[in-house]
Amino acid sequence: MVSRRPVRQNKANQTKTKKSNGFVRIISGKFKGKKLPVRDSQGLRPTTDRVKETLFNWLMFKVHGSRVLDCFSGSGSLGFEALSREAEYLVMIEKDPTVAQQLKQNLNLLSKNDVHLNAQVIEQDCLHYLTQTQSEFDLVFVDPPFRLGLAEQACNLLAQSDLLTDDAYIYVETESELKTSGYPDNWQLLKEKTAGQVCYRLFQYQK
Repeated sequence: MVSRRPVRQNKANQTKTKKSNGFVRIISGKFKGKKLPVRDSQGLRPTTDRVKETLFNWLMFKVHGSRVLDCFSGSGSLGFEALSREAEYLVMIEKDPTVAQQLKQNLNLLSKNDVHLNAQVIEQDCLHYLTQTQSEFDLVFVDPPFRLGLAEQACNLLAQSDLLTDDAYIYVETESELKTSGYPDNWQLLKEKTAGQVCYRLFQYQK
């Protein structure tokens, strides 16, 4: 009688069938070096460490004590970095239920090191949130999926609302080919850089 060994699936093939979840790293502040898991999701594009470091160098002393809104939060890379740098509180908006759940889990991880962490995840379409909320923010991150026109829509809604405090800062990350002409007239462009296919800009709101 010939014995038959069970057929083993090639490990390389096993790896390919799994989703390649990754992580974001907090680069400075009280959670410096902390790695937070990120769920794989279509269109999810975490801001790179290089771009993030440049942005927070621009902001330097503007994050501490600020009220922060992270639109289209995704991986939460920008929001978590702001929390690490002593933002007063943070609101993260994410409509994908799986991604939103991961954000909540990551907030729970951070709260183990800081029980006074003041942040929340709202599972909702960001454009809808911007038309409904009565909150005010000193710093807003607008980093949506590319080529869907979401950045311009979100910026227009912000401009029409009372969500921005005097001299609030707005960070916008878009595809590099998107022009600056679509932004509100009372937003002063302070900084602008391009890295590959990404263009990132920092504005200051002026009444």
